[in-house]
Amino acid sequence: MKYKKGFICGFFDLIHDGHIDILRQAKEQCEYLIVGVGTDEFMKERKGRNSVLTYEQRCTVVKAIRYVDEVVPEEDLDKLAAWKKYQFDVMFAGDDHLKELIYIDATKRLKENGVSTIYIPRRLNISSTKLREKVLKIQRQK
Repeated sequence: MKYKKGFICGFFDLIHDGHIDILRQAKEQCEYLIVGVGTDEFMKERKGRNSVLTYEQRCTVVKAIRYVDEVVPEEDLDKLAAWKKYQFDVMFAGDDHLKELIYIDATKRLKENGVSTIYIPRRLNISSTKLREKVLKIQRQK
């Protein structure tokens, strides 16, 4: 494996096979994978809504995934602070973040500190938002 310690974050609300796929792809590239799970407060701030599962429930599910070595709280998007705390040598993110200025800046700042960033493509056409929409559509049909 190219990297010793990897880091990836997400909310993992309504966890699905797309989450598993991105975690698998990340783990294939590092010996030890740390997963930051967004807190309930951070989800409300970032997404503008409450999570379906509580932070504790989401952590329990993520910890049970075989590709995950450690789960830590994610309370903001400060990836440099996360690096200082967890000392990873690669950060993974979904390619849906490629054009976000905060990720562009984080990639640059991490690179200045010798940390790689790998954007993983979504290979499966699924997201928690799509699942939420599907559930609402089913509920309306009743």
